[in-house]
Amino acid sequence: MSNFDAWDYAVLITILIISAMIGIYYRLSGGKQRTTKEYLMADQSMSALPVSFSLMASFMSAVTLLGVSNESYVYGCMFAVINISYVISTPIAAYLFLPVFYRMRTTSVYEYLERRFGHSMRMAASVAYSIQMILYMGIVLYAPALALEAVTGISKVAAILAIGVVCTFYSTVGGMKAVLITDVFQSILMFAAIYAVIIVSAIKAGGLKEIWSVAAENERLNFDDFSVDPTVRHTWWSLIIGGMVTYLSLYGVNQTQVQRLLSVKDLKSAQTALWWNLPILCCLSFSTLFSGLALYYYYLKCDPLLGGRIKSRDQLMPLFAVDTMGEYPGLCGLFVSGIFSASLSTVSSSVSSLSAVTLEDYLKPLYKKIFNKTMTDSSTTLPSKIIACIYGVVCIALAFSVGSMGSGVLQASLTIFGVVGGPLLAVFTLGVGTTKANQRGVLIGLLLGLMFSFWIGFGGPKPPPKPLPLANEGCNSTLVAPSLSLMQEMFNETLAATTPVNSPAEQEYFWLYRLSYLWFSVLGFIITLTVGYASSWLLEHFQLADNSQIYLDTSLKQIDYDLFAPPLSRRLRERDANDELSKLNYCENTMVMVLG
Repeated sequence: MSNFDAWDYAVLITILIISAMIGIYYRLSGGKQRTTKEYLMADQSMSALPVSFSLMASFMSAVTLLGVSNESYVYGCMFAVINISYVISTPIAAYLFLPVFYRMRTTSVYEYLERRFGHSMRMAASVAYSIQMILYMGIVLYAPALALEAVTGISKVAAILAIGVVCTFYSTVGGMKAVLITDVFQSILMFAAIYAVIIVSAIKAGGLKEIWSVAAENERLNFDDFSVDPTVRHTWWSLIIGGMVTYLSLYGVNQTQVQRLLSVKDLKSAQTALWWNLPILCCLSFSTLFSGLALYYYYLKCDPLLGGRIKSRDQLMPLFAVDTMGEYPGLCGLFVSGIFSASLSTVSSSVSSLSAVTLEDYLKPLYKKIFNKTMTDSSTTLPSKIIACIYGVVCIALAFSVGSMGSGVLQASLTIFGVVGGPLLAVFTLGVGTTKANQRGVLIGLLLGLMFSFWIGFGGPKPPPKPLPLANEGCNSTLVAPSLSLMQEMFNETLAATTPVNSPAEQEYFWLYRLSYLWFSVLGFIITLTVGYASSWLLEHFQLADNSQIYLDTSLKQIDYDLFAPPLSRRLRERDANDELSKLNYCENTMVMVLG
């Protein structure tokens, strides 16, 4: 089936070399990565535009690109509504969460949790984040390699090694600056891959209008589901509310994204980067959805899965590239480069963020405990690079091991990424938004929130999502892809909704298992938030815990305003200022009475 020729390999190899050269350039330029501040935080000298592209590239992995195009192909364009949640959530992340982290200027966002609650909370959140990112890195690396091998003939081993080695190299050698600049380069390639699919399909169709018309005739332009039933897979309410929790858990409190936002010179630039990210992210989201419609037009009469040409939906877009782009020298290579770039950007971002978390949350405290002194900034650079390299090797090893573990582990790893986000967002929300929450109460809330999220995320069986009609009457071949995919439908796994074998009847499914996957993180957020706050109040009432962490003095009078979101911080300052003024007025009146 492979039409991958010399021109395509030349394009792919050139792009991988450019990514590696960016790492070498930043190793030899500027401060040459001699300090942790430069290595992990880009010396806080980056401008807003490259950071905004990096934010998008970190969020949109190859799993997402392949999955979102498949979403519109199989289920229609209802998923586009999730972009409204991005618009609503951006000011919340920019003006409520980001200022708190920016005031502290911490390399690890979990350092905030120690200052706000205590060391135990910092470690609990940091460990949860580290586990989810390590597992997710392996999936992000493995999934596109498997899909590309199945239809293009590129060896899975070669793809995993190429992506893993290159991104580990430039992340380790060039630090955060190299990661950010390669993210810009790779973002352009991601757009190029998507638009290559759209343009080639439009040429075949005779224009974009024909693609749109066919999609409309076949129920793919479905934007009107306002159902309040939480078991409906995609509705306006589930996409907006669930999308908000997902977006804020990533852009508001996630180490990977906050670390990028802290690499600019000031808070205003960081907020600008977050706002610039919004149109870039939405543009790629809409474009990827439209590429799914372009695929649908091309395979209207013969769905490749029904026709036996592929074994899973994640192979659909690579198959289209092989079927249509061979006549344009190097174009198939450009498409594959775009898919590789989506993996490169996500893995390199994860390697960099995990290196920062490991250094700040584990290595530095351990060093201080053993040697009774603090590591200097210059002495931590080499350990940071070694840690980044180790995580890159772990990622490659995990990608190789995933294939032998089967699709259950794939779903488990991707589910972890979803169910951890909601409870962690609730922890940070309790921290920046309340003064009553304390460590013991919030730990109880986090534990219960994670337990519930894992239960509904991993529990089953779950009902299979119902696809829109697909045709196979035009199929005239039964070609089978040379490599059998071990994964079920990519998008459904990403969203923790797989199709079970021998499914029971609809009425036999437990109600919670029938919920749309979009409500999983929302319920985890709500449970952690309510239980955490209620437990904090009860524990303080019975004198089993307190919130002394929020005070700067032992007399518990001077609140550390920097720990709270700006609106609450201003209110606390005004309250304390009014109390101080009242005391002064009282003293003044008392003195007047005594002297009088």
